[in-house]
Amino acid sequence: MLLLGIDLGTSSIKVSVIDSQTQGCLCTVQYPETESAIIAEHPGWAEQSPEIWWENVQQAIIKANASGLYDPKAVGAIGIAYQMHGLVLVDKEQKVLRNSIIWCDSRAVEIGNKAFQAIGEEKCLSNLLNSPGNFTASKLAWVKQNEPEIFEKIYKVMLPGDFIGMKLSGEINISVSSLSEGVFWDFTRNELSKEVLNHFGFPEDIFPEIQPVFTDHGRLSAEIAVRLSLKTGIPVSYKAGDQPNNALSLNVLKPGEVAANGGTSGVIYGVSDQLTFDEESRINSFAHVNFSEEQKRIGVLLCINGTGILNRWTRDIIASGLAYNTMNTEASAISIGSKGLRILPFGNGAERMLNNKNIGAHFHHIDLNLHSRAHIFRAVQEGIAFAFRYGLDIMRENGMNPTLIRAGKANMFSSELFIEAFVNACGVPVELYSNEGSIGAAIGAGIGVGEFSTENAFANLKPLRKIEPQKSEEYETIYQEWKELLLGHL
Repeated sequence: MLLLGIDLGTSSIKVSVIDSQTQGCLCTVQYPETESAIIAEHPGWAEQSPEIWWENVQQAIIKANASGLYDPKAVGAIGIAYQMHGLVLVDKEQKVLRNSIIWCDSRAVEIGNKAFQAIGEEKCLSNLLNSPGNFTASKLAWVKQNEPEIFEKIYKVMLPGDFIGMKLSGEINISVSSLSEGVFWDFTRNELSKEVLNHFGFPEDIFPEIQPVFTDHGRLSAEIAVRLSLKTGIPVSYKAGDQPNNALSLNVLKPGEVAANGGTSGVIYGVSDQLTFDEESRINSFAHVNFSEEQKRIGVLLCINGTGILNRWTRDIIASGLAYNTMNTEASAISIGSKGLRILPFGNGAERMLNNKNIGAHFHHIDLNLHSRAHIFRAVQEGIAFAFRYGLDIMRENGMNPTLIRAGKANMFSSELFIEAFVNACGVPVELYSNEGSIGAAIGAGIGVGEFSTENAFANLKPLRKIEPQKSEEYETIYQEWKELLLGHL
């Protein structure tokens, strides 16, 4: 059996096809080639069109099929990974009611903060493991308050991956993992949170049927199967948010294991067997892909909104569209510390680890006679690495003390300079792997149809290499200077 994985990212769609016997990847494609736009009608807003997601998913699958590297009719299951926390609303005809308010949109921060106080901080943290903050529940409340005519038409509320599953199969369902990332789930009662629904005035029937992460979420419809040259009736057997899925792809499933990712946003994601939470909700806790009532597996997630997006902005605005490899080469010629240039990479919405503040991105100590674009290229990557370190220290405060971090060799982790800065700033070795999100989604699909279990799904997964800290003291001095600048903005 072949397994097809879809990774619905902020920037693009990736699709991979793997052989279930060898777990080897036969094909990976991206669509579109250029990065997808984020619609920002007002400062702090961020939306995307679910219909454009769906069109891009179809085009990515068609592109993969056209590679000639596999027989599309041999695909036996589909898995979906998706950008977390996005709000998708459909009516009874399964038509989208408005653009998706995506993960980095900040408009609902104050709504979430008020709910945190009204419901009670202790109740939110012990039952939801999070403040309602800027998550999906608060975004839905914003729609209710500001677009009541749309709210009245809602048939079902979904996360982005649930929408793609609906378009493939015509069926609408959701998982505990997805509900928890939206801050709709009560972990102590194992049900939709009555406190959240009552506070915001959400009717329970707008939430889809709840299914496990690894299960039959619906069968590919005949119409879509013909359009995509796939077999009618194959199951969508896995759906998960991109960060739990990234952890799955790196075999991060047991308590104490930790993964990292440096895409548009940056994430460190550790697994705990406790219903753990941060008192200030700077890091967040969600049900992991292998969570169950009997076996608690909680994903403890640090998210930094402004990481890879700053590197992209630098390429587009300062580097005149240079290839990332060229930027990395120029940056590598600059000494550690970028001759005093310090950059805070926070320009993509409210940052949870900064107590939901949106401080913007900042360039400090620019010397017009000294600093070149290469200094900026390096300072950007160092600033992103220091943001990871700042967040990792918060995780350490909450009992997550990794001795090893696993990461896919992609996005920021494809830069040798960034890897050096990350490893030395954080003081933790990194193992690099070739797996990435769409491959993880394909593996998840295989688990969902019983081709393999979570225990043997990664029998052939081997690290490309391990990078140990070697210049930690040098980076520590620079990090402390960077931290002082950050604290001045908080």
